[in-house]
Amino acid sequence: MRIAVMGAGAVGAYFGAKLSASGHNAAFLARGAHLDALRREGLRVDSPGGNLRIQNALFTNDPGEIAVVDLILFCVKSYDTDAAVGTLAPMIGSATTILSLQNGVDNADKIAARWGERRALAGVVYLGSQLVGPGTIKHSAGGRIVFGEMNGSVGDTAQSIERAFTAAQIPCEISKDIRKAQWRKLLWNAPFCAISCLTRATVREVIESESLRKLAVDCMAEVTQAARTQGVDLEPELIDETLNFSKTLGDFKPSMLQDLEARKPLEYEAFNGIVVKLLRQAGNDAPVNQVFYGTLAYLDKKIRHEAAA
Repeated sequence: MRIAVMGAGAVGAYFGAKLSASGHNAAFLARGAHLDALRREGLRVDSPGGNLRIQNALFTNDPGEIAVVDLILFCVKSYDTDAAVGTLAPMIGSATTILSLQNGVDNADKIAARWGERRALAGVVYLGSQLVGPGTIKHSAGGRIVFGEMNGSVGDTAQSIERAFTAAQIPCEISKDIRKAQWRKLLWNAPFCAISCLTRATVREVIESESLRKLAVDCMAEVTQAARTQGVDLEPELIDETLNFSKTLGDFKPSMLQDLEARKPLEYEAFNGIVVKLLRQAGNDAPVNQVFYGTLAYLDKKIRHEAAA
């Protein structure tokens, strides 16, 4: 299978490396110092499950150099989705599928709006990994993908991708309700990414703090209300399940805290802004997410200003 990884960061590079190591023809789109290191030394993945070094692959910033592929792993940050979607044309053929492996609940819809619903699959990633330096990914835990068609069907293409993932030792599951799976992940991302950024706390520290844990629960209640506006029912017991899952993560730093510490833009629109927007459209308030949204917007603006200076 010919595969292009659009956004070869902590998520894309990890899964792309696994697929490349299993024999697929994978090409990686990256930029800056990361791309320079990939071209010079290849891709290195350090993992408790076994280290990988991918050298005989195409590393580029030009989709035209890759040409038509069977599968695009779409792994850019959510705030880059609109811009990145427009660059895919050279890699799109009659049978190309685009699988979003991004945070947020509406990226696959944006892909479908540009390239058609039959091409777009939505995915949810459960992975602990980090870009620790140019060309190097550190994988610490997880690595499972849940994905599916947005209309709930299971076609031949999804099954073919499932076989490719399984052969590459990537745990995966085809979901007939991928939208609910996306909202279930947002139930975690919305509170824990925001709180960790605003307090510089690890997941363990959030869970062990009575005040921060309550704040997380209040945030999750608003996420549940926002999901309901989209016809997605998140059962009340999922909040306790999310808290119990968080207890297993130890001193893990959520992806947005990693971005903050690296002085990279933040995905607050996808995590908290969407909750504020949907509840406002429904005539309701989202006081917790509104505070998160406003303060993270300030931090994001500061980071972007520093980067431009």
